[in-house]
Amino acid sequence: MKWCRVRTPDGPCFGMVEGETIALIDGTPFDGARKTGKTLPLAQSQLLVPVIPGTFYAIGSNYRDHIEKMAQAANRKPIYYDRPRVGYRANSALIAHDEDIVKPADSTELFQYEAELVAVIGKRGRNVTPEQAWDLIFGWTIGNDVSERTWQRSDPTNIRAKNCDTFKPMGPFILQGRDLRGMQTEVRLNGSQVHRFDTGNMIFSPAEVVSEISKYNTLSPGDVVWLGTDDKPHNLKVGDVLEIDITGIGMLRSKVVAEQSRR
Repeated sequence: MKWCRVRTPDGPCFGMVEGETIALIDGTPFDGARKTGKTLPLAQSQLLVPVIPGTFYAIGSNYRDHIEKMAQAANRKPIYYDRPRVGYRANSALIAHDEDIVKPADSTELFQYEAELVAVIGKRGRNVTPEQAWDLIFGWTIGNDVSERTWQRSDPTNIRAKNCDTFKPMGPFILQGRDLRGMQTEVRLNGSQVHRFDTGNMIFSPAEVVSEISKYNTLSPGDVVWLGTDDKPHNLKVGDVLEIDITGIGMLRSKVVAEQSRR
């Protein structure tokens, strides 16, 4: 089952994706979906960020190839961690499929994407084992963890480097289920494939990451956990169009635009 969140005349609404139609529901996918009987054509609908998380978690350094290539680019030895390195991201940075990424006027050329699988939490949980953590995961969506690397290296926090407005495209759908076997992540820059990797080939599985978070933080329905990226990203410039396609979920597309002058 695929889910989405869509704009309607009555405000944002969750819906079930049924072929080329969206069946609108009352409530959320996490509290028992009840169809309203109203439908919208998918192709003509404005899709929103598929969920507004109560808490927005993200993990780094979760694919071996990414760790090694980024270390090589920085002229240092790769660092492999013995537990997930979990941080937070800002909801204010979220944008939907086909919305624009704004490149800040004072950002450098080291302005990059990170194509990520995102776990969407469907149940409340605290201090769960990795086996139990699978039951907390409702499904999957796609995230693009846009990063300004110069700021990331120089700033004491990631407030600029990863949390500027528009730096977190997410969507367009939530794919319900837990099986990652056969999933591939493909990244296209201006129509040309630049990366393709096994989505589930992580150092720490989604369940291990969720379990680690739950040791210290209560997870709630609608929370999201971004799970890292593979390979070394390319730089993005104004005018670029980035597409991230993950098997079964769909395609998340964003265009990079220049920031307008600040007042």
